[in-house]
Amino acid sequence: MRYHALACDYDGTLASHGSVCPETFEALERLRRSGRMLILVTGRELPDLEQVFPGVVAFDRVVAENGALLYNPETHEETLLAEPAPESLVAALRKKGAKPLSVGRSIIATWEPYQTVALDAIRALGLEHHVVFNKGAVMILPSGVNKATGLVAALAELKLSPHNVVGVGDAENDHALLSLCECAVSVANAVPLLKQHSDLVTSGKSSAGVVELIDRMLASDLKEVEPRLGRHEILLGKNKDGQDVRFEPYGGNIMVAGTSGGGKTKLASGILERLVRGGYQFCVIDPEADFSEFDHSLVIGEAKRPPIADEVMSLLEDPRSNVIVNLLGVRIEDRPSYFESLLPRLHQLRMRTGRPHWIVVDESHHLLPARWEKAASMTPADLSGMLLITVHPGHVSHAVLSAIDTFVVIGESPGETVGAIREILGGAMPGSVPAKLGPGEALLCRRSQEPTVFRSIPASKDWHRHQRKYAVGELGADRSFYFRGPEGKLNLRAQNLALFLQIGRGVDDETWMYHLCNGDYSNWFREKIKDEELYRETVGIERQRGIPVAKARSLLEAAIGKRYTAPE
Repeated sequence: MRYHALACDYDGTLASHGSVCPETFEALERLRRSGRMLILVTGRELPDLEQVFPGVVAFDRVVAENGALLYNPETHEETLLAEPAPESLVAALRKKGAKPLSVGRSIIATWEPYQTVALDAIRALGLEHHVVFNKGAVMILPSGVNKATGLVAALAELKLSPHNVVGVGDAENDHALLSLCECAVSVANAVPLLKQHSDLVTSGKSSAGVVELIDRMLASDLKEVEPRLGRHEILLGKNKDGQDVRFEPYGGNIMVAGTSGGGKTKLASGILERLVRGGYQFCVIDPEADFSEFDHSLVIGEAKRPPIADEVMSLLEDPRSNVIVNLLGVRIEDRPSYFESLLPRLHQLRMRTGRPHWIVVDESHHLLPARWEKAASMTPADLSGMLLITVHPGHVSHAVLSAIDTFVVIGESPGETVGAIREILGGAMPGSVPAKLGPGEALLCRRSQEPTVFRSIPASKDWHRHQRKYAVGELGADRSFYFRGPEGKLNLRAQNLALFLQIGRGVDDETWMYHLCNGDYSNWFREKIKDEELYRETVGIERQRGIPVAKARSLLEAAIGKRYTAPE
């Protein structure tokens, strides 16, 4: 379910001539029974609202006074979100004969044509207030206070994201409300400019339009409106014609695939940055600490401390929190089972709140392997909003792979990567694939569409990827270094750089120099650690024939130490 709440204006929208008819109230009850929440957002003062609308108790929260007051009908708790109405301004308006004049906790309300009097009084008193219109009504509020700011406060209490809210209104003061919500709806009697800026305009006026909207939410979750929500799409990059290449932020699944060292982490980090910018929540399952330096998130787990699932879920309860689940402290063979135990809890949170909007799974060929047993019990809905990153798409669960609708291929061999995907999908992706991709280029492959080459937009911060993983994490057996010696009598595995240094100090000089002279260290740094700078510096050490063992060890340790610092 995409939309977990309806934020509704009162006068002219939910109510006709100030009152709500039984049919409209029954529709609100049906929406609540579906598990969705109701938020009333109105310019009215709370005592006046409760007098004309006893049904206010059906709402989870009420934003009154055009965003200045938050009310919980269940507990009767009121929270003033703005400064109180200035007595000097009220006195000035009364002196100027503004009638009618109503004073709330923060709002001051009158009618046209007294907006000019209000502006003159605000200017004369040196106040930072503004005037808001509502079809002839004139509302005076502190600067920055509107229906959107009030709704933000309500959503924070309800632990909901604006991306899971439908907003509906009819007047000028509803622009801020609708601009905040994922789907903006105007009733048929709305002012023209509001309708122009809405994603959907109901055929019915006021309450009839609200009933129509509720019926559509219950029937389809407004799926038919999705093509009109292009403003929410997330940028991937630019094609050869300079046009934006984007993807929908809801309901789809993406795989970023390609050769090791091709830039998958960098591309995915750019996507995450733009998800942050758009206000979408994500949870990254990070087996090898590739994303632990990402600025816009909270990291749970480290090399010596496995992530605690309860901590992950507690942080995700806040829609503003993005979480990186660092699995370095979990043994490699235990990581798939850890992920299997966490995934149902993430889906439960999604069913309740619609969040996290994206679940990012790095090394997905390991966490969601072809033999993954849970795949058969998962529904397509369970597998939505997934961003999978892998070097081996052919090793990912076939059931999971079949749920992917967008593939982003990078690296030196795009044909091999696409070929592996096509083989599993039965050739479901048409078109030819370029033999080679240039630096910064990627290939967008969608079902039933020709592949498109585009230039990706990486993350703005060029942080050193894999630093913690390579320093103290646990690399797989195929990526570790093995001290074997000239006759192959040893088999000492170093699964990270800390162990490499530790074992290197302990082995005999002959073994250590054998690997140095054989180019084994530099090859490991280049092929497995993917650090070209460290590779080149090590080659320089290797080429110093006759260098004393102690000096060679010291130079190599210094080269590693200045690049990789283990976390405390």
